[in-house]
Amino acid sequence: MDRTVALSLPPLLLGLAADLVRSIDEGVRARGFEDLRPAHGYAFARLAPAGAGVGELAEHLGVTKQAASQMVEELVRKGYVERQPHPDDARARLIVLTERGWACTRAAEQAAADAVRPWAAVLGEDRLRELRDDLLRLAPSGRLRPIW
Repeated sequence: MDRTVALSLPPLLLGLAADLVRSIDEGVRARGFEDLRPAHGYAFARLAPAGAGVGELAEHLGVTKQAASQMVEELVRKGYVERQPHPDDARARLIVLTERGWACTRAAEQAAADAVRPWAAVLGEDRLRELRDDLLRLAPSGRLRPIW
């Protein structure tokens, strides 16, 4: 492999990812959800569609259970999530999105679509689809997790 190509890919991909997160965040804020940070979006991605326990959320985010609990408390106060009895563990609570949380999730999906629309203008629809397919092969887990 060409060393120049190998060394240029990480900063290009990381820069594109940072621009994408920033663009989605701006789109979510423009749609009326001004009290959230991008980290909340990563939590929402884990909580949709069936909810999660605090431990599962902590693992997904790569944080301690205490940090995840603090985030959940903040999101409960803001009306984005609620605690429900866990269907498999009477001692645990399931964290699920409220209607406000789902509305924010839909706003983030719209913002993401808006963010990648210019890519199609640059690459064309066929090449963009090929890029998506290439990325699927390189990142098969599709795990959406912040890198702190």
